[in-house]
Amino acid sequence: MTVKKFLTLLTESVSGVILLLIDSVNNICEVSPLEKFLSLSVEKQNIIIDAALTCFGTNGYKKTSISDIAAAAGVSKALIFHYFSTKKALYLYLIELCGNILKNEINEKLDNSVTDFFDRIKLLTNIKISAMKKHPAMLSFLNSVYFENDDEVKDDLGVILANSKGENLRSKIAFDDMDTSKFKDGIDPKLVVKIITWLVEGHISELTGKTELDLDALSKEFYECINLFKNNFYKEKYL
Repeated sequence: MTVKKFLTLLTESVSGVILLLIDSVNNICEVSPLEKFLSLSVEKQNIIIDAALTCFGTNGYKKTSISDIAAAAGVSKALIFHYFSTKKALYLYLIELCGNILKNEINEKLDNSVTDFFDRIKLLTNIKISAMKKHPAMLSFLNSVYFENDDEVKDDLGVILANSKGENLRSKIAFDDMDTSKFKDGIDPKLVVKIITWLVEGHISELTGKTELDLDALSKEFYECINLFKNNFYKEKYL
């Protein structure tokens, strides 16, 4: 091998290594699509979020397309894919977002000094309504998630629902520092919680596909039901 050929090979090898290093650095420094989305102003984020919540909440996962969401948000389909690589990525992000909004609202506003059983449930309802007013289509979206069975997201939803431990959270919120002495003898507060849960889930299932919901009217109707339970399950002296 001549000196000239050796130097040529060495130069090519070094150049190749440098190119690999540059590519590696670019991959490390590359901003993920979600990070790009989160770098937008809150107002611009909410336009896309609300459009996606509305479309998924109305049509479900399978029948919703990125084109539908882009049209509802007034942006291009390419821009949605710029921030979320797939429809599934956007869908799962929305689930995480809604969960975080609800948890943050509960952590901020839950008052443990409210020990009356039904007053605690009303307080929790107020907190959830407050959270959902930030994104009005959130209720219909979460309802659609609960009943979604598309193969593309079914397994992911199963894991999410299993890990959410919603029943334990609901029980913890309802019973921590709770005064259950006001109930009539023979009334099981845990059973009352189950009845209320069934009532809520049954009512919400009727709202599937509806995005124009009057949350204040829904909460008013719910409070009337709660007062009915209270009047029938509490001892007379606590009414």
